[in-house]
Amino acid sequence: MDIEQNKLFWNATMDELKDGFVKKDNHYRCLICDAKFEEGRIYEYDDKLYDAKKYAQIHIQDEHTSMLSYLLNMNSSFNGISEIQRKVISLIAWDFSDKDIAKELGVASSTIRNHRFKLRQKEKQAKIFLTLMELLNSNDDNKLIKLDDEILCDSHKTATALDDRYNITDKDKKNTLKNYMDENGALKTFPSKAKKKIIILEAIASNFSKGKMYSEKELNRILKRIYEDYATIRRSLIEYGFIERTDDCKSYWVKE
Repeated sequence: MDIEQNKLFWNATMDELKDGFVKKDNHYRCLICDAKFEEGRIYEYDDKLYDAKKYAQIHIQDEHTSMLSYLLNMNSSFNGISEIQRKVISLIAWDFSDKDIAKELGVASSTIRNHRFKLRQKEKQAKIFLTLMELLNSNDDNKLIKLDDEILCDSHKTATALDDRYNITDKDKKNTLKNYMDENGALKTFPSKAKKKIIILEAIASNFSKGKMYSEKELNRILKRIYEDYATIRRSLIEYGFIERTDDCKSYWVKE
């Protein structure tokens, strides 16, 4: 898990989240996989030439389907919608009629009307809340996350939950890494407290490349260099949403 790219995602504006990429220095960077497209460079796709910004748009569609799909399928702790709301939004996006949505979900048409009403209310609340946060941070973008002498860190965007275990500061990270990992990045001992586990697992996940598929053997070989009980680390990386795997456990990859 790339900590810088995670910050890039959470610090993105609504317009940047809708686009799926941000302009950083002289590159357009994908908010999902951190693919970079250099401004001024011409990219070829399907026998046509595109500038970096247009190619970034093509990349989102080609590699990630759409930002609507990605955001919709994030953990409910992040997007704030239930499973049934996710299905309703998805079907609305596909231009299904209320009658067809009701048939697809096996409910009455009046139920879909009720879902639309609740989603509209949620939208209004979100607008007010975001406006409040913008007013709060009008003179300081980081006012909300600044404590007296520490800074709250954002959870990784693929976290499988969002609770007090993720209430982590930069000081927590610094102290935990200092106490549990040596100068070579090897783990001295795996902490028992979940908050410290998350910090350690985030650091370990940075050893893996995004977009690359690893066999279980390859994954174990890398983890074994970090900690002798690599099986526990492997399970924890999956449990906390850093690593994903196929159902047959033959392939692993960094969760994006």
